[in-house]
Amino acid sequence: MRPRIRTKRRTVGHSSLNGHAAGSEGPQSRVVPERHRCCPDCGETKASAEFPRSRNDTGGRGRYCKPCRNARGNETRQRLSGGNRECHPRQRYGIGQAEVDALLAEQGDVCAICGAADPQHVDHDHRTGGVRGILCFNCNGGLGQFRDDPVLLAGAITYLKGTTWRRALIHPGVYRISSPARGRPPSRSS
Repeated sequence: MRPRIRTKRRTVGHSSLNGHAAGSEGPQSRVVPERHRCCPDCGETKASAEFPRSRNDTGGRGRYCKPCRNARGNETRQRLSGGNRECHPRQRYGIGQAEVDALLAEQGDVCAICGAADPQHVDHDHRTGGVRGILCFNCNGGLGQFRDDPVLLAGAITYLKGTTWRRALIHPGVYRISSPARGRPPSRSS
């Protein structure tokens, strides 16, 4: 079904609500210019671009302007779950802020991998969805880059241990740089 395209100015208001004819200058009557909408929360007439996109509305834009929509979302989040710090872990991982704080206290208020202070990222198993611990930004990102795969992490550890370049004194002032794992010197670009 194609949406109806309005080409004329339209009037917002209902004659049955205020006793005035639709289009007369009653308290509920307002002339809305083309490509504009009226937000029911703030009552302001704004350009359609100031309303979020929506597939549910016939005009392709949401009912409330962006600031009013954000305020409504924040109010709902605060009312239902106590705010963002409570809402995010509960929606994403099924645990509340109390559980996050308990897990953090169990870890000694440090990252579970490197021991950095003030970790803020909940780490979870992508296959099971279970929470494993609280990590710092770098450790959480590192696990994600290795796709939580112990085999890849073990390969990285082997690589780091085996690629330490060593200087061997050949003649006074002359060194040969070699790696025990590869036996060849580093390239000139490194």
